[in-house]
Amino acid sequence: MANENPLLSPSPLPYGLPEYSLIRPEHYLPAFEAAFDAQRREIEAITRLRARPTFENTMVALESSGRLLGDVARTFYTVSSADATPEIQEIEETLAPLMSAHQDSIQLDADLYRRIKTLHEQRDDLGLTAEQRYLVERHFREMSHAGAGLDDAAKARLTAVNQRLSTLTTTFEKNLLRDTNELAVVFEDAAELDGLAEGELSAAAQAAADRGLEGKWVVTLTLFTGHPYLSTLTDRTSRKRILDASRARGSRAGLNDNRPVLREIVRLRAERAALVGYRSHAAYVTSDETAGSPEAVHDLLRRLAVPAARNAAREQAVLQRIIDAEPEPFPLEAHDWAFYTERVRAAEYDLDRSALRPWFEAERVLRDGVFHAATELYGITFEERADLDAYHPDVRVFEVRNGDGSTLGLFLLDLYTRDTKRGGAWMNSIVLQSRLRGTQSIVVNNLNVPKPAAGRPTLLTLDEVTTLFHEFGHALHGLFATVTYPHFAGTNVFRDFVEFPSQVNEMWIYWPEILDTYARHVDTGEALPRDVVEKLRASEAFNQGFATSEYLAAAWLDQAWHSLDAETAAGDLDVADFEAAALSDIGLDNPVVPTRYSSTYFAHVFSGGYSAGYYSYIWSEVLDADTVEWFRENGGLQRANGERFRERLLGVGGSKDPLEAYRDFRGRDAEIQPLLERRGLAA
Repeated sequence: MANENPLLSPSPLPYGLPEYSLIRPEHYLPAFEAAFDAQRREIEAITRLRARPTFENTMVALESSGRLLGDVARTFYTVSSADATPEIQEIEETLAPLMSAHQDSIQLDADLYRRIKTLHEQRDDLGLTAEQRYLVERHFREMSHAGAGLDDAAKARLTAVNQRLSTLTTTFEKNLLRDTNELAVVFEDAAELDGLAEGELSAAAQAAADRGLEGKWVVTLTLFTGHPYLSTLTDRTSRKRILDASRARGSRAGLNDNRPVLREIVRLRAERAALVGYRSHAAYVTSDETAGSPEAVHDLLRRLAVPAARNAAREQAVLQRIIDAEPEPFPLEAHDWAFYTERVRAAEYDLDRSALRPWFEAERVLRDGVFHAATELYGITFEERADLDAYHPDVRVFEVRNGDGSTLGLFLLDLYTRDTKRGGAWMNSIVLQSRLRGTQSIVVNNLNVPKPAAGRPTLLTLDEVTTLFHEFGHALHGLFATVTYPHFAGTNVFRDFVEFPSQVNEMWIYWPEILDTYARHVDTGEALPRDVVEKLRASEAFNQGFATSEYLAAAWLDQAWHSLDAETAAGDLDVADFEAAALSDIGLDNPVVPTRYSSTYFAHVFSGGYSAGYYSYIWSEVLDADTVEWFRENGGLQRANGERFRERLLGVGGSKDPLEAYRDFRGRDAEIQPLLERRGLAA
């Protein structure tokens, strides 16, 4: 009964925030089944119409369909990524092929495709608005891309492939979460963690206590290869243990081995691409992104890899000279890089970034940094709603309003790491804004900051500050997008454009009016000293050889796996050998600079939405760096600038070609020179 399942009735909470306090795991699958059935009936009502296709009876009806399914799915997947208990994981595994089959039943529906194709052919004569026309074009393109024009036999195989892939990607994520938890490094003696700050030791002790290991210390692993603690731990053995554990994830024989999983994913993605007429998965993906082709992506990555590797080699030589001057020199290894980089930073810039944490207290960074910048730029305000409960006690809820007091939506912040949360940081939506449906946005930011013991302040690293600003850029995109049709809502834009707004928002971290407000000492309230600020700015390009190389190496691995044709992908590929050959091919096979993600824990591409698309971070950064130049040229942190950026870019959501929107904002196409200068890659 609907009244017994809170997922089957509209939530009475503001903005439609799900009543998580009432939702139990056993509610999810019945709700999904009811939602699948409801949308099937809605689609059948469209396809059984005898009347000729019109925008209203086909496109509006399609956009109106599936509302219950969208609500249930966003409610569930918010939890499955951030609080994946064993029970939730089991539901997700059961659900994956069901969701895939349902989506295919719509995307491959021949009758629906014929109606949309008719509208697409007549779009010039229908008197459509720009958003309506683009909606027809996108639905036609996406259904064609999905295989709607194939014969029945090909569609049947495509559906089977998609279902299997949905199961495999869920398995990959489950294996990775389990292995990440199992490989967390246990230390018996606090002396082994010499160099960590008091708050970091407190977090490690709390992590041990949470596992029933009182009197010990546990260092949990981050999603990427490295770890923030590698920059300060004085014990080489401790550093090596952490990095070795991180790099082992998903590649050990046994229950959590992701090697066979990813090989099958690669094979099936290549087969799917061939079914719909593409030579590789990368060609399939990029054909419907701003890049247009794998060749365009490869050209950019190769162009950047040569100077990045050269700069990394120079940085490596400097680090080796420092080690050679020590009483007991040794060859630099990957687990030493961050530690000795901080030694060089201290020598060259008189700057110890690890000592800055007392100036980055999380609450102040949030309110006086992230929120303050958004208020200054866009006029929006934030009020915490302690009366609204989210899906976990750690999650905080804020109501967001425009400068005129009108409501905009809800922002949820889930800051802390836990064993049930997947690694990394991300933004997702729980409710999408849509004029058609009369809804406003609810967006979530997830981070994985270690939680200190009770009563201790949460002190962030500079990287964590950057992540908070970055993810909030996604949140702003999700909040500001103002569209009629849910297909275009929030961050529903091309994958290689979606990182652009989030990267732009990082600009305000060092902006004087913002930094002076949030970077205050947790005990004294003293502002971050001006000379330290200048050193931070001066050192922005420092270690960019390493940072760019590790990123490009991961982006190239993604491209290498997904550029395989179906025949090659079906071969007996050894994961380690394949990685080594790919990194050698692009000249990024330096063992001291490991790839940011190795294949077996590369969640972005093997369980997330970035397959053949991890390049999008650097692709979007071209736009980002060019946009930062525009803000500087036009007076920076001003409401007029914010309103232009909001109206012409963030506010259009996916309702406009993204590069057209960028040209509307900037007055021209983006130029690459600002990116090259930012990363120290200019000739």
